Amino acid sequence: MDNSIKPRPYYAARKYGATAASLSFEDLRELLFSAYQHYDHSGYFVEAFGFECVDSGFDPGSVGSNVAAYAKLALERPNLWPLDTQHGHYDEDDTFTMIEFLYDHISKPRSKSMHGWNNCGYHYSDFDRDEGRAEFRERINVPLKRYGEGWELTESGELLSLPPRGMSTLVGAPLTGADASTAQKVADATVKFRRHGSSIADRKDAVRDLADVLEWLRPQIKTALLKEDENELFDLANNFGIRHMNQRQKLQYDQAVWLSWMFYHYLNTIHAFLHITRRQAAKES
Repeated sequence: MDNSIKPRPYYAARKYGATAASLSFEDLRELLFSAYQHYDHSGYFVEAFGFECVDSGFDPGSVGSNVAAYAKLALERPNLWPLDTQHGHYDEDDTFTMIEFLYDHISKPRSKSMHGWNNCGYHYSDFDRDEGRAEFRERINVPLKRYGEGWELTESGELLSLPPRGMSTLVGAPLTGADASTAQKVADATVKFRRHGSSIADRKDAVRDLADVLEWLRPQIKTALLKEDENELFDLANNFGIRHMNQRQKLQYDQAVWLSWMFYHYLNTIHAFLHITRRQAAKES
């Protein structure tokens, strides 16, 4: 990607930081439309949505001859397609939905040939879906990072909130030493917590899921932590209404703030514990 697509931080952003660099929803919506125009003009949606030829008429892509009907069925929301005429009416949910939809259907053409008859234009072929997705993701993540509290389009094609400052490496780190079931439960909890539109109940469930992982690991934790450290791990969830309900629990707290703190605290603890157990196993061997 060249610098004209992914700009460096200019003077105001360097001087005033995130406040100067933040984008409104209207900004994000227009930047999505701009990205769509760029890739559509360059043939990145031909494989999925087809193209018009002055000789043969409409040549369908992989989604079939009626793209509008396909989009209505796939998106489960009316009046989102075609993006050219409808994007001005999008709300945040529509915009995020369309970002994921475009990501699923983009592919980069490796070849093009000019069809000069009646100024038909280029015909595209030999498509690379992975490369097209990577380019689209890199481009759209620039404005997403600056919108609201920050978002990202993941490689799996789902929009998730950005982790707090300093936690990005933790979220992306592999859960080395965990069995497949444990690793999947942690991954599912992370997506549940960061997903666009997640409710307080969703986030509380995600924290509970990580607490359950720690409970599963508890027999091994006993050998790696002091008794009081082990107790504090579980008291945190039990005393703040996350797990076992009782009359002594503390329920009057800013849930959005504390759930975020508890989630990343537990996630960090799981990674740290697995690191400790691997190190102990290496010493014993």
